[in-house]
Amino acid sequence: MSAEPWIIDAHHHVWDLAVRDQPWISGPATAPLRRSFTLADLAADTAGAGIAATVLVQTVTVAAETPEFLALADGPGPVAKVVGWTDLTRPDVAEALAALGACRGGRHLAGIRHQVQEENDPGWLQRPDVARGLAAVAAAGLVYDLVVLPHQLPACVRAAAAQPGLTFVLDHLGKPPIASGSLEPWAGWVRELAALPNTVCKLSGMVTEADPAAWTVEALRPYAETVLDAFGPARVMFGSDWPVCTLAAPYTRVLDVALALTDRLAPAEREAVFAGTAARVYGVGAPDGAPSSRVGAR
Repeated sequence: MSAEPWIIDAHHHVWDLAVRDQPWISGPATAPLRRSFTLADLAADTAGAGIAATVLVQTVTVAAETPEFLALADGPGPVAKVVGWTDLTRPDVAEALAALGACRGGRHLAGIRHQVQEENDPGWLQRPDVARGLAAVAAAGLVYDLVVLPHQLPACVRAAAAQPGLTFVLDHLGKPPIASGSLEPWAGWVRELAALPNTVCKLSGMVTEADPAAWTVEALRPYAETVLDAFGPARVMFGSDWPVCTLAAPYTRVLDVALALTDRLAPAEREAVFAGTAARVYGVGAPDGAPSSRVGAR
């Protein structure tokens, strides 16, 4: 893998088990993740990969995590923006968002996410209290990341249609059933979501939705091409989902896979996937002295 300057990784995590538990890490399948992952670990795994900036995304529904992430973004390292968490259903959600913006590193807050995939109600996004919270996210000038399962995509469509002033970012392609090889009904729901102009999709999380022991690039390609065709490269962005991705592949392999899955795009389209879309949606500026991305020229 040759390094490509000015790549934005639009989706990764860090956590410190000495600060708080990550209860979603349970059972033998995720056992390799049961340790702390730091920005130093990320730097080691991305060495030579040409990652110029990153977006750090929430992991747990704990209010204290977001200020911690904003402080990390305000320090040294590649984190340019943060997608954090706050309780969208709280009556004072607007004030809570303003407080996040006012804390150390608040200028790095770009979006909010909730673990909708863990909600039993498939229509959670359409609840009146949640809709009020989403409106507050839009009013604060932030975007909203969607981490959902395929059966929750219809609710995503309705929520995005009801909030045209809010940009919705679909994480991990909406977690399609790659391991089974099925495309429908996931693909149809994705096309419905993509038909709305205020939606964007992350090319992320694919290797962990596939068979971890037997996945191939060609097995992933139909899913990648579905979102690229539906959203268009100008509304698709690369994300590693590190360190979760390491359950199936190391960071550099995940990046190589994303490059392979976009090898049929025109240079400008590829540049959008690996930098332009994330820069526009999350407001990531070019690092000082960074050259223009040459991803498209590969």
